[in-house]
Amino acid sequence: MQLFRRKPPEPGRFEHGSKFALRGWVSIAPWVWPSRDYLVYVPRGYTPWKRRPLLVLLHGCRQTPEEIAAATRITALADDQGWLVLLPRQKETANGWRCWNWFDKRTAAGRGEAAIVAAQVRAVRRAYRAHPRRVFVVGMSAGGCLAAILGLRLARMFTAVGVHSGVACGAASSPLKALQILASGSDAPIEEIARLAREQTSSRALPLPLCVIHGGRDSVVASVNATELVRQYLVFDAWMKAGASPVHELPRSNASTSATLDGGRTMTADDYRIDGRLVARLIHVPELGHAWSGGDAAYAYNDSLPPDATALFAEFFAASERDRVAYRRILPWPSRA
Repeated sequence: MQLFRRKPPEPGRFEHGSKFALRGWVSIAPWVWPSRDYLVYVPRGYTPWKRRPLLVLLHGCRQTPEEIAAATRITALADDQGWLVLLPRQKETANGWRCWNWFDKRTAAGRGEAAIVAAQVRAVRRAYRAHPRRVFVVGMSAGGCLAAILGLRLARMFTAVGVHSGVACGAASSPLKALQILASGSDAPIEEIARLAREQTSSRALPLPLCVIHGGRDSVVASVNATELVRQYLVFDAWMKAGASPVHELPRSNASTSATLDGGRTMTADDYRIDGRLVARLIHVPELGHAWSGGDAAYAYNDSLPPDATALFAEFFAASERDRVAYRRILPWPSRA
């Protein structure tokens, strides 16, 4: 008698899409139709019967979704973890360098390109039955800046945020100041932005964990921006009060670790917790420039040496999920700082 053999899982694949958002008009390019294309990576063995996590991966300037997917090796991780991956695509008519317009006032307020990406998230969630409470967003450079905005302005949509070489939400007081703040830090009241955003956010969405990775030799985005971004989310998550200490400094973390890596590099990680729950992690790599750490150096803005940023973000997202589940079994909401 011939035995029935289980059919091998379907291989992973990319699928294309496009989404319009009524609130997606960008102030600095009002002639551009508020729609953007995107890719979706559907992982190996996908079936619509199982709810899966969704990772939103935002490329940087002069990159494409295809390039950041290949350079970060995100498809291998997605196949291993069973993640769906949404990769939005910036259009050259909206920005000649294909940067996300994080310095646009409408976008920084949660409209503009933030609204377009949010519309894509909703569309992909419905089409692929992604788990609505397991949606993560991470970005590189300009993509990291947009990820920071999405977390602060649309916290209910996301489970955790990852930013590689980015800046705080609303850091530039005007588009003309964008290059200046990349080099010297925010010229806007970013902690007040966080405080007001918290008042407008349901407590059910808080705290929203943030992981920041930044290089000490980044000549494009100064390290002070990483400090400011973590401070902004600490205010947003009520770990600290606005103005509690100098804006260019971080308060003492709950835990700090250091490691010596292959290739002669070092790494420090500072964790911030509320009642034991991880709400922010800052990973500093002193020898890293403006590049995705541990990426494929065949692509621009990628550094092949450790640490592996893709794995670090995945580890942080997994830890934040474990904390969220465990915490809800103990207390309904975190205490307020």
